[in-house]
Amino acid sequence: MNRRECLHLLTGLTGLAGATLASEARTQGVDPTAIPTIAPPDPNPKVPSFKLPPKSCDSHTHIFGPASRYPFSEKRPYNTADAPLEAFRSVHEKIGVERCVIVNATVHGTDNRVVTDAIAQSEGAYKGIANVNDEMSEKELAALDKGGICGCRFAFLKRLGGVGDMTKFQRIVHRVAELGWHIDVYFEPGTIAEFAPILTALPAPYVIDHMGTVQAAKGLDDPGFTALLDLQKKDEKCWVKITGLERASAAGKPFHDAVPFAKALIDNAPGRVIWGTDWPHPNVKIMPNDGDLVDLIPLYAPDEKVRQKLLVDNPARLFKFT
Repeated sequence: MNRRECLHLLTGLTGLAGATLASEARTQGVDPTAIPTIAPPDPNPKVPSFKLPPKSCDSHTHIFGPASRYPFSEKRPYNTADAPLEAFRSVHEKIGVERCVIVNATVHGTDNRVVTDAIAQSEGAYKGIANVNDEMSEKELAALDKGGICGCRFAFLKRLGGVGDMTKFQRIVHRVAELGWHIDVYFEPGTIAEFAPILTALPAPYVIDHMGTVQAAKGLDDPGFTALLDLQKKDEKCWVKITGLERASAAGKPFHDAVPFAKALIDNAPGRVIWGTDWPHPNVKIMPNDGDLVDLIPLYAPDEKVRQKLLVDNPARLFKFT
């Protein structure tokens, strides 16, 4: 599939998604009208003005389906059009990304094949973050590790299922720590302080998604953001993803009001920050263009040496790229 076909696929699936997913939901006994449908990504990513350095890594990105091959979970929190590997590759080629970390989305539940299959075709350029649970056997976890998985994700968001059983969380994080994995965590805005004691006690490094879901409208002095800065500064296990400026922004495009928050996090711990696009941008209010997101990088990381850490050196160390 060439680039033009990929873009046609993304634009065309917007209308098809409803019928296809409704049919799938009926087959699984799910009421499709009870599941919200999210918007597809911008099908025309711009070539950014800023050129990413060689071996730059998109440390937070997703692949959806195709549902015909990788069925969506019956318990999925939202419906989505396919955003398959071919389109994923096309976007990264356009914006200049060479390495990626694919975070398995909640729409696929604990079926991680969409990630491990992509890794297997990447010739070492991709790693993955899995969805796991404490019912998985040691053999299943070992197979994920062998397949290029280097961490697992927990989303403590009401719209994605809520906090859940923390006893099970503690058991599984100790199990995956023995594999050398890190823990990826996604929180509701303003809850970092609440979770800080749990995070600092983790037996493995942890990565906080989307800049801790900071809200730019609250300002740099917001207690939720200062709690994140404090945790990031004090705990050497704490990493932060410089992602989701479009989620943080109150002003909308070009999301410049979120730039000071990204810069503060980078300046606070330049050796423990990583960057990502979050393509295909599930559950955003304003759909960004991925080329525009790349052009924000020199605004919050103006120093070339710092950018090298953010985009290349830090992800290579955390995700163990060779």
